[in-house]
Amino acid sequence: MKLTAQLIAETALDLLDEVGLDGLTMRALAGRLDVKAPALYWHVKNKRELLDTMAEHVFAEAVEGLEAPRRGTTWEEWLAALVGRLRGAMLRRRDGAKVLAGTFVSNDSLWRTMELTLRMMIDAGFDDRSAIRAATILMHYTIGYVIEEQSRMGADYASNPYVDGRLDEAVDADRFPLTAAASAELAAADADGEFDHGIAVILAGIRASTSGPGPRHSGSGRAAG
Repeated sequence: MKLTAQLIAETALDLLDEVGLDGLTMRALAGRLDVKAPALYWHVKNKRELLDTMAEHVFAEAVEGLEAPRRGTTWEEWLAALVGRLRGAMLRRRDGAKVLAGTFVSNDSLWRTMELTLRMMIDAGFDDRSAIRAATILMHYTIGYVIEEQSRMGADYASNPYVDGRLDEAVDADRFPLTAAASAELAAADADGEFDHGIAVILAGIRASTSGPGPRHSGSGRAAG
């Protein structure tokens, strides 16, 4: 099979699921592809560029089939659904959020998503600056949340402290009663519910802090090509 940047990225994502980000090396990837490491550098110059290409694949998967909001859909509902898609795509890959964090995604899937997002928010009453700020805040929260969420899955622990009761035992309840109670709640927290709550808080803050005529319902039906 001909070696291409796409094949390299897809193979790297499969390898990532097995070894995690720390175990993903150019040498290991070359071995999986049955080539010498220098052959990779014709397509990706270094690991940073490899991660960029991997991130593009994860993001493209997240937004595949994304459409402008239907009539009656609020801007809050549309944005919540969008970041939910992104979270789902990152969770399907081990360390998927770490792959996206700080990477340079630069393909049509990103540009189209940004165009849809900004157009929808401007139609809803946001000015350009407020729209891009809101989209950026939601993106950063989502990636950060999933980094923490995936770290707690325990793939890198010999014994995961978040699932075996060690978190409860680590806090002296007599000295730190509030912290002990909070730790117990943290260990039992529903990741989906906590994510949705965080997004709702952010969206409420965005609405409250937006100046001008004020956000309104979306659903213009216009779409980016």
